[in-house]
Amino acid sequence: MLLAQDAGGRPETTGHAGTEGHGEKLNPAKIIVEHVSDAHEFHFATIGDHHVTLPLPVILYSPEKGLSVFMSSAFHHGEEVHEGYRLLSEEFMVENKLDEVKDEKGKPVFKAGKIYAVDANGMPDLNTKVYDFSLTRNATQMLVSVLLLIVIMTNIAKKYKKGQGVTTAPKGFQNAIEPVITFVRDEVGKANLGHAYPKYMNLLLTVFFFILINNLIGLVPGVANVTGNIAFTAMLGLVSFVVILFSTNKHYWAHIFNPPVPLGVKPIMIPVEILGIFTKPFALIIRLFANMISGHIIILSFICLIFIFGAMNTALGWGTSPFFILLAVFIYLIEVLVAFIQAFIFANLTAVFIGQAFEGGHEHQDVPGHEDPIVI
Repeated sequence: MLLAQDAGGRPETTGHAGTEGHGEKLNPAKIIVEHVSDAHEFHFATIGDHHVTLPLPVILYSPEKGLSVFMSSAFHHGEEVHEGYRLLSEEFMVENKLDEVKDEKGKPVFKAGKIYAVDANGMPDLNTKVYDFSLTRNATQMLVSVLLLIVIMTNIAKKYKKGQGVTTAPKGFQNAIEPVITFVRDEVGKANLGHAYPKYMNLLLTVFFFILINNLIGLVPGVANVTGNIAFTAMLGLVSFVVILFSTNKHYWAHIFNPPVPLGVKPIMIPVEILGIFTKPFALIIRLFANMISGHIIILSFICLIFIFGAMNTALGWGTSPFFILLAVFIYLIEVLVAFIQAFIFANLTAVFIGQAFEGGHEHQDVPGHEDPIVI
């Protein structure tokens, strides 16, 4: 719903062509952003005025108010104040013109979906500091993914301890997981790390399966798209970055600060090589984030197009809906494939960068400044 305040302070609704006078209008951008953003509840459907949701725990601490723990349903989707706090909704912000409040740099002061302490009038009080430790849907889903990963791998490990899969053929789900583990070992670990691969297999397998589980769960309607969250991918990238740095040797840093190029080019290449240390994990972060969020946005865009055309003309909406639904289903199936591909790419590139970090030196006798070969 796009709202603008007229001179008399009355909300004026604006929307797509052909939809004036029909109350609340479809805002595709808002729908898409709400779907891919974090929230304090899992929202599955809206039937009339009833929202089918799963509320999550809200854990707040304020030096003035102390510790507060309750379920997010107490906010009634931002319509009510609970224990001196309000979950700021976009409608409340528009109604009270909070969306127009800017700081000295021109940035919005208030953010929809964030919890604020309120004053006696129920308005956000910026003077009261609030520390939010709530279990949002991204945090909750990551915990679920961790538990799934632990349960699945622990059960499979118990079977191997009993000899199943060692002295006999693997059975059941173990039979499905073993080829994947073997694939990661051979095509990711051994292919990029050589004889050093056993040292890094725990990391590579954990990263691969953790990303894969989150990717697949994110395809379930109503749940969070965790791998489409930049904070999630940033932490994974940071883990890879730390491991890469701890895997380096003197040859790696010699290549950074004394690249095998002519002397006149060294002042240019040294900053580039230093920048390359940080661009590698950054590429991991952005690649996973962009690929996983883009599929969800495309699917939602196709669904929204049905309602946009329907608002223009009812027959046009019904006529185009089968086409857009087929496109959405096709992209959804592609997303299942992408879920596996992106997990593999992240693990594989992590192995590639680690391998580059501890690889030995190379001879560059033909390059000035590198006449003496490095003995491996």
